[in-house]
Amino acid sequence: MTSAPKITRSNDLRLNAEEGAAGISVGRIDSPRRKTGLYLPLRVKFTAACLIAILWTAFSIALSLPWLRDLSAIVGVTIAAVIIAFIAYIPGFMNAFLLSTLLFDRNPPRRRVNSYPGTTILVAAYNEASAIYDTLASLAGQDYPGKVQILVLNDGSSDNTVALAKEAIAELRFPRNIRARVLDFPTNRGKSAVLNDGLAKARHDLVVTIDGDSWVKRDGLRKLVERFLSDPPDTRAVAGAVMVRNSRANFLARAQEWDYFHGIASVKRMQGMYHGTLVAQGAFSIYRRDALREVGGWPECVGEDIVLSWALLARDYRIGYADDALAFTNVPTTLRQFALQRKRWSRGLMEAFKAHSPLLFKRRMSTLFVWWNVCFLPLDLVYTLVFIPGLVLACFGYFYIAGPLTIAVLPLTILWNGIIFRIQSRVYEREGLIVRRNIRGFFFYALAYSILLQPVCVWGYLAELLGLRKRWDTK
Repeated sequence: MTSAPKITRSNDLRLNAEEGAAGISVGRIDSPRRKTGLYLPLRVKFTAACLIAILWTAFSIALSLPWLRDLSAIVGVTIAAVIIAFIAYIPGFMNAFLLSTLLFDRNPPRRRVNSYPGTTILVAAYNEASAIYDTLASLAGQDYPGKVQILVLNDGSSDNTVALAKEAIAELRFPRNIRARVLDFPTNRGKSAVLNDGLAKARHDLVVTIDGDSWVKRDGLRKLVERFLSDPPDTRAVAGAVMVRNSRANFLARAQEWDYFHGIASVKRMQGMYHGTLVAQGAFSIYRRDALREVGGWPECVGEDIVLSWALLARDYRIGYADDALAFTNVPTTLRQFALQRKRWSRGLMEAFKAHSPLLFKRRMSTLFVWWNVCFLPLDLVYTLVFIPGLVLACFGYFYIAGPLTIAVLPLTILWNGIIFRIQSRVYEREGLIVRRNIRGFFFYALAYSILLQPVCVWGYLAELLGLRKRWDTK
């Protein structure tokens, strides 16, 4: 059983010649320290981004006065103001702030270290028979020079995940510094439970989590550790850059490729710049072992990664982002799987607020992003219950909600996507990767993805508020 065909066939990026037939790159020396341009203190950048966002919002308000007047004649001034605020003003502020931050971003370079510390990798797996071999193959090919302990944590899988994981460990040529074994838990208890069991057996001070369907680029682990060690000393976690592996599966996967490449990556880049990445995702992140133990490990909930991340932020620790430590994950390929996953993410956000609401009042720059998350529920509600019906009305010539001013935001949307694409493409270029053509997926992502996504998010919020039964898996 060989890993090369599987990795090459399912990976959603075309690797250049240096990557080799197996989809695993050969080691290479990092490029020279790149210029960071004009340096501005972080608080100056934050203030400037806020001012630009406020000015854009003020311009939007002035531009929307006729719209406000016409809508007020139908639903009243208060309701009209709320509708327009959550359709235009607040999203406009967020996008203007994000765009400004990305333009100001001069991330300090990741540095190589003289001695690489030991690292424990926890691979949570539940019914991952179709992917676990590839995941372990990618870990066997890592160029990390330090000691690595890999623990495959089987959470009561009903398929042959365990057999394939053991087969991979026996067949793959793991370097001498990498040791792997399977911890087979016969009963399905949830991801947090097996991660905590793995944490109890972790030998090393650095702990990395990887999902059982993720494929890590050959230098991904090394660069994740280097970024962690290069960041300020109060850093307790760093999120890796997770991209889509199976984007050629169908149209839904193609759209999600842009969500990960544009939306999720740019938000994490922005949050990391201000020392407060809100989610060190379980698919590929690194933590200090003592910090994990300090907060009690992963909580028993469906959003264990975001609740854990907020627990670290609540203790004034920093969470960073490694834009060039790349892992590729399989995204849902059916509407049901997609809806269950995003519902789970929305419930996780609600769980984080329940557990760590005092974060709203901490005096730090990243508190702004926590407040943004407060806005997500009304934003998604207004979009789902007002804007989507407004689009339907516009098709029949009634422009009360969606009209000419909706089209007026397209230039900002084009600029926003263009800048993000340029930034992300540079990351891929430095990594020797090529962004494949996915034009149809992009247009769906830019113009219609929210019509699918935001009603699902509302479903998740309501499910959590109503206390409905929780399930972690989306399979």
